[in-house]
Amino acid sequence: MSTALHQLGEHGQSVWIDFLSREILRSGELARMMREDAVSGVTSNPTIFQKAISAGDAYDDQLRDVVEREHDLKETFIQLASKDVRDACDLVRSVWDERCRGCDGYVSIEVDPNLADDTDASVAEAQRLHELIDRPNLYVKLPATRAGLPAIEEMIARGKSTNVTLIFSLERYAEVAEAYIRGLERLVEMGGDANSVSSVASFFVSRVDTEADRRLDELGGHDDLKGKLAIANSKLAYQHYKDIFAGERW
Repeated sequence: MSTALHQLGEHGQSVWIDFLSREILRSGELARMMREDAVSGVTSNPTIFQKAISAGDAYDDQLRDVVEREHDLKETFIQLASKDVRDACDLVRSVWDERCRGCDGYVSIEVDPNLADDTDASVAEAQRLHELIDRPNLYVKLPATRAGLPAIEEMIARGKSTNVTLIFSLERYAEVAEAYIRGLERLVEMGGDANSVSSVASFFVSRVDTEADRRLDELGGHDDLKGKLAIANSKLAYQHYKDIFAGERW
């Protein structure tokens, strides 16, 4: 079957879904999307999981088991979400194995957003999630905040694949890329294998236009500029990417 999404994949673009639930795992829906819609990766966040857990009864059995021995709400959530992410990693592992071993086929789980301004706590939780889920095709998502930048470098230096989220500006993208490269340099200096770390920078697009268009509405008379800033911003970020990830240092 050749769909528009399959054609997109043939052009080297990965099709990921931005949600995960036990229902799409149990029902075979995620497997179907991989087969019929060219889906090759999954990302999640606490809000997505909250909606999934509160809908239906798919989590009830595990929830009863967890609350018998765990009374911390965050820990309960982590246990539920980690199982879904682990199962999703196992499902998309075939993509990870087939496509140049590590170029695609990942699943992301996010550190607690409340830790966005705490470097040490972010590192500790990212490390714990990697150990808890224990899959080679796992991304742990860290925010590109000021405190997040050193956490990103540290996790890369530890050889842990990372999904860097909340990147809006060109300046912050450049800082994220620098943190990534510094982390790789440290990893190599310690005898680690840089090829074992396959990370991604999640550069936000639609939310940039949402804010830019709102400001254009306030100014009035600039409808021809709506819906254009985010793509222009992304094009410039891609030029940064080509400059940064080339040359002697890289």
